[in-house]
Amino acid sequence: MEPISTAVRVPIGAQSLDGDLTVPPGARGIVVFAHGSGSSRHSPRNQFVARTFERAGFGTLLIDLLTRQEESVDIRTAEYRFDIPLLARRLESIVEWLRRQPSTSSLAIGLFGASTGGGAALIAAAAKADDIAAVVSRGGRPDLAGAALPRVTAPTRLIVGGLDTEVIQLNQQAMRKMRGAVDMQIIPGASHLFEEPGALETVATLATDWFLRHFGRTVTAER
Repeated sequence: MEPISTAVRVPIGAQSLDGDLTVPPGARGIVVFAHGSGSSRHSPRNQFVARTFERAGFGTLLIDLLTRQEESVDIRTAEYRFDIPLLARRLESIVEWLRRQPSTSSLAIGLFGASTGGGAALIAAAAKADDIAAVVSRGGRPDLAGAALPRVTAPTRLIVGGLDTEVIQLNQQAMRKMRGAVDMQIIPGASHLFEEPGALETVATLATDWFLRHFGRTVTAER
């Protein structure tokens, strides 16, 4: 039976963020998507990866990190999409919300960040170290996590396209600052958006394997 996605609204102060939550029966854990600059929960690439996760038995939360009002401003000005600390705080609030929901309160939580969302995911992982079991960055900018990098304890996999040479260098620089378990997988012949035949499938497989490996990690945060 196909998992059913439910529209949710996660409160952020006096406002809320729109998301799509899918939790299959007996879920192994749940993955929160942190999309990149100018993207949303409707991103075809993240939708594709989410379906792969769900077939592996993971719950998924595809969520917009900006409110509707912020998105309308950001379309014109790009004011919010590069505000990495703001996006990271939103992710932290989303993790706290998941811990309050009966269907997800006991599940291991993973973060899947793309582009600038990779940096936000790592800052959130450092801040919520007891709650985050693993992180995967797809074509991400972990360097944008800055001073948070040495504080990331969640096992982290960085996936980069072989043709994305500048981002490869930025990922390598970030790796050298990280003290937790981290590896980098370079997909030969793939560009930044992994649009080449088979590239996104490889991303989904590498990410699934990483979460399967680390979702058994004990979550120690007090409830």
